[in-house]
Amino acid sequence: MKKLFTTIILAAGIQFFAQAQLTALPAGGNKRAFVGEQIGLADVTIRYNRPHVNKREGKIWGQLVPVGFVDPGFGTSKSSPWRAGANENTTIEFSTDVKIEGQPLAAGRYGFSVAYDPNECTLIFSKNSTSWGSFFYNPGEDALRVKVKPQPADKSVEWLRYEFVDQGPASAVVQLEWEKLVIPFKIEVDVVANQLASFRRELRSNKGFTWENWNQAALYCAQNKVNLDEALIWANQAVSPNFGGAQSFMPWKTKAAVLDSMGRKDEAAEAMKKGLPFATIFQVYIYANDLVLQKKVKEAFERFKMNYDKEPNNLYTQIGMASGYSAKGDYKTALGYAQKALTFATGPNIAIVNLAITDLQKGRDMNLD
Repeated sequence: MKKLFTTIILAAGIQFFAQAQLTALPAGGNKRAFVGEQIGLADVTIRYNRPHVNKREGKIWGQLVPVGFVDPGFGTSKSSPWRAGANENTTIEFSTDVKIEGQPLAAGRYGFSVAYDPNECTLIFSKNSTSWGSFFYNPGEDALRVKVKPQPADKSVEWLRYEFVDQGPASAVVQLEWEKLVIPFKIEVDVVANQLASFRRELRSNKGFTWENWNQAALYCAQNKVNLDEALIWANQAVSPNFGGAQSFMPWKTKAAVLDSMGRKDEAAEAMKKGLPFATIFQVYIYANDLVLQKKVKEAFERFKMNYDKEPNNLYTQIGMASGYSAKGDYKTALGYAQKALTFATGPNIAIVNLAITDLQKGRDMNLD
């Protein structure tokens, strides 16, 4: 009886340890790989196993990778696409909502598979991302299907790979590359919507306890002419005493920019008046130059003069007066201030001031590019 009991325990132990496998290389030598990239604020990550051609040139597409949907002869599916790799499911994950070939797809992790056709491939993004291969593929779990045209490759790719190409601020093309074929698909994101969502989320965290972050969010909206009503709320938070920006020039300037974008010009001017007493010499100089670029010459000159009256022996007040007179067309007076500015210039500023002097000596506006 004791011997029988020991045999049962030993057999059970062998079965238990057989299920707890040690880490080893993937089956068939198909390397595990992952590739990712940020598109806008969206993190895109692809995880896959890399089969290799292995002397099967000309036998990959249409043979090893079948055309369309086939019965794999195992599992529950009788009509399966290719797993877009080897071994486990190929997966693709998006941290934000995206568009695939112009079609919307929610943030999340998806099983990725391909129904290959030499003329037009069907790409499938499945809500099931945990299967091994496509033996249990269920079309009812599809989140999205799109069709793309495969393209011939310039040279043969031995090990299957995914690459991000044609990157832009709001989009990139992912290419599945293997043997002499490329299957591309375009991913697009709504940069503005994602950025605003990020601002809203982060401003509710500890990042919302400084005026600089409220100002950053409001300024983004003003510069892009979007979400202006909420931007004004953010700007008011930035200039409020609660967050420490009430006596800083930048948040008042941002509030003025938001109001100006909303067409509320008088309120924008009032916000600037409140902020100017807190501005540094350099900040006033930059602001006045912005006014010059906006063709608001009278306002610009008033700011340059205010700066000069406060601190005349300064590079930025001298060159500011030169900019102001130059914008008014008085190049002779502007030249005198530019030459005085040169006595305060150091480093790369020397060359910049000399360029202004050269323009004025030739009777040209120094403010023009």
